[in-house]
Amino acid sequence: MRFLEVISGWINRHFSNEEAIYLVVLVVVAFLILFTLGGVLAPVLTGLVLAFLLQGLVKRLKAARVPEGLAVALTFLLFLGGLVALVLFVGPLVWRQMRALVDALPQLIVRLREVAQDLTEAFPDYITERQVQTWVDLAAGELGNWSGSAVELALEQVPGLVGLLIYVVLVPISVFFFLKDRESLMAWFLSLLPKQRPLLTRVGDEMNDQLGNYVRGKFIEILIVGSVTFVTFTVLGLNYAALLGVLVGVSVLIPFVGAAVVTIPVALVAMLQFGWSWDLAVVMTAYAIIQALDGNVLVPLLFSEAVDLHPITIIIAVLAFGGLWGVWGVFFAIPLATLVKAIYNAWPRADDPPPEAQAAPDMPA
Repeated sequence: MRFLEVISGWINRHFSNEEAIYLVVLVVVAFLILFTLGGVLAPVLTGLVLAFLLQGLVKRLKAARVPEGLAVALTFLLFLGGLVALVLFVGPLVWRQMRALVDALPQLIVRLREVAQDLTEAFPDYITERQVQTWVDLAAGELGNWSGSAVELALEQVPGLVGLLIYVVLVPISVFFFLKDRESLMAWFLSLLPKQRPLLTRVGDEMNDQLGNYVRGKFIEILIVGSVTFVTFTVLGLNYAALLGVLVGVSVLIPFVGAAVVTIPVALVAMLQFGWSWDLAVVMTAYAIIQALDGNVLVPLLFSEAVDLHPITIIIAVLAFGGLWGVWGVFFAIPLATLVKAIYNAWPRADDPPPEAQAAPDMPA
């Protein structure tokens, strides 16, 4: 009985507000839909995310006195142009370089042995021939296993012909209608909620600001960092510049960890191509400058509102949501963690005044 009284008191204390129940139901329903129908609804959800990214451009065009219909049309045409460029130019280039890297693995192993021999000559008291042979054999075995499965793994990530056609057709259609009818769709959704909803409004406003700032900023950051890395590595003559540019660009999705992890392939390719030389130092210095400019200049410019989350919280969110939803989970890990924090901060407490008291104006003395 005592246990039931404790549970009943906890429920009354935290769920006496009607809005709290609505909020819990909305979150649970959203997670259930993503868990059960996420794969089926992936084209529509992808269109929703892309439309959210593009609505900022629509608002800017409208602010410049462009009619709404024309603003939507121009934004949609820009999206189609970028999609065509990605499919016809960037995708095939990255694919060719990945295949070239896989085909060049035997030569890379030979080059790795030469670099290791240089180490034994430079540091004979610390590195022996036997250690070098062990390292090279281990690396050769791992690279051999990787080369046999890398292309197959990449092909598994590409949807079949029917799935690809569904994405090609449904994603642009979804983007167009989400952009065109976003106000009517939002009005319909809000009609399902109670008219008096201060808690839901507070959480919704905070999440709209955070999502708008984070998602669009992160997308622009990926484009800028990836493009600058590709151009820099191409100018420096580094092999597989497009593939490495994509890896460095995508790495910004994972705070703290991404930049450290992607340093390994960049350093490995540069070392195997140039050896212990001045060119290797130039490549790694250029890469370090790109990372420094990204963290100290680009990020403060793009993200007008800092995400007030502890680094450990961010890492846990990336691991948890990435494990649940893969790339999309990593991409939205910080906004989802911010959503949890916003709900916690806005949740009604037992000592909070009732909504009527919060809304009532102060009476004159």
